[in-house]
Amino acid sequence: MAWQGIALGLGSLTLNDGAVAYRDLSYRSPSNTYDFLKSSWALFNNVNKMDKSLGHGGCRMVIATGFRVKGSKRGIEDATGKLRSVIRRLGKGLITADEAIEKAKRIRQYSDIVPQLQANFAFTKAYVAERSGTKGGLSGARCFVDLSLFDKTVGKWIQLGEKIKWDDKTLNLSANFSPIIHIGEHVHPYPSDIRSGLEIAQQLAGDKDVLRALRKAAK
Repeated sequence: MAWQGIALGLGSLTLNDGAVAYRDLSYRSPSNTYDFLKSSWALFNNVNKMDKSLGHGGCRMVIATGFRVKGSKRGIEDATGKLRSVIRRLGKGLITADEAIEKAKRIRQYSDIVPQLQANFAFTKAYVAERSGTKGGLSGARCFVDLSLFDKTVGKWIQLGEKIKWDDKTLNLSANFSPIIHIGEHVHPYPSDIRSGLEIAQQLAGDKDVLRALRKAAK
């Protein structure tokens, strides 16, 4: 599943029984939102078809929106720096090839660190909603999309199912989802009823001046 996401231009992380695909949206243009939606839908159909061909029940996908805190790359950079040091010393003849191999083996790998998913509330929402399954109203092998991606009225380029009001009172999370039934032919450059990152942020925060608040919080 991870390689499918990468092939479609999505960053991805494989979990025990699934995978996460992620992308930062553009504040200015809805084109990234549209591309992410189309790529996610293609990924869902590929994996769903493969899973069913193996005799299983298919997969479920939840596409959600949310803010994220900029994550730290410290663990990744530390491991990378140590490996470069080993290579540099080997190149200068300060250590032997066998010593380089032993030192490289002792460098701790941080393959599970994904800065984009640290304190990522879209990831949290999607994960909790997917796990809620039928109890939360998200049943079956379907692809559910967060309706905050769209304006109130959606055009004919996409066909959506019933509106599902989902919430998790323990984590104080809520969203309106709909299952995607079909996404039509490419709309160039993007449909007029899909939102940019800024418009989605304004919708989630309920604040037209959310960008100023985000910049202030980042200082």
